[in-house]
Amino acid sequence: MDDPILTIEEREAINSGRWFSSLSPSLRHDILRCAFVKRYKDGDLLAARGDPPEHWIACAKGALRVSSTAVSGKQVTLTYVEPGIWFGDVAMFDGERRTHDTYSHGDTTVLCVARADFQKILATHVELYEALMRLQARRIRTLFGLVEDLNTLPLRARLAKQLIHLVRSYGVPSLDDGSQTRIGLQLAQEELAQLLGASRQRVNQELKTMEREGTIRIEPAGLVVLDRSALMQISAADN
Repeated sequence: MDDPILTIEEREAINSGRWFSSLSPSLRHDILRCAFVKRYKDGDLLAARGDPPEHWIACAKGALRVSSTAVSGKQVTLTYVEPGIWFGDVAMFDGERRTHDTYSHGDTTVLCVARADFQKILATHVELYEALMRLQARRIRTLFGLVEDLNTLPLRARLAKQLIHLVRSYGVPSLDDGSQTRIGLQLAQEELAQLLGASRQRVNQELKTMEREGTIRIEPAGLVVLDRSALMQISAADN
């Protein structure tokens, strides 16, 4: 059953989001006033490719896995939406059907704003148009950066950059050693490989090399970053 109220931690994740926190207090208030809470278990389907655009969505807890299905029938993970991130606004504008499948990854909480309410907020707050343009510009810059990395950086550097991103978004300080950071988002190596456009075998080899170097530790429950500065150095490699 959906809990209609966000927890303190979930509300903080929404309010501290880089984009959402940049909005005026009145706009944030009207968005939250119209939003309703939905909670999902791991692997639940939120939206399928071809679905009509019914909601503007923000992740408040957990993660949302955005994927597509290859001709072979295999699901391919494209990205993960982390807490504090809003998405689905493009479909709110053009009215086109969803282009990808979205699943919950772990226990996940989302905020949803119905399309009719989204349109009312736009009519009331012209500010939202410019804010969403900035959001789209940031996404385009990120996309170009990913394409550039894919074509110019070796897998080792791309993997390091991905791990740094995961630490920033899901890092949990180790109770045993505060200098170590556990990545709270549990990803199978196959899922990590899909994010990087590489094979699981190659990613596994690079992870084991980093482990031998003392940069990370591979555990059954996930990855622990031992030396973040070393990851930064690896991510800066250009050959």
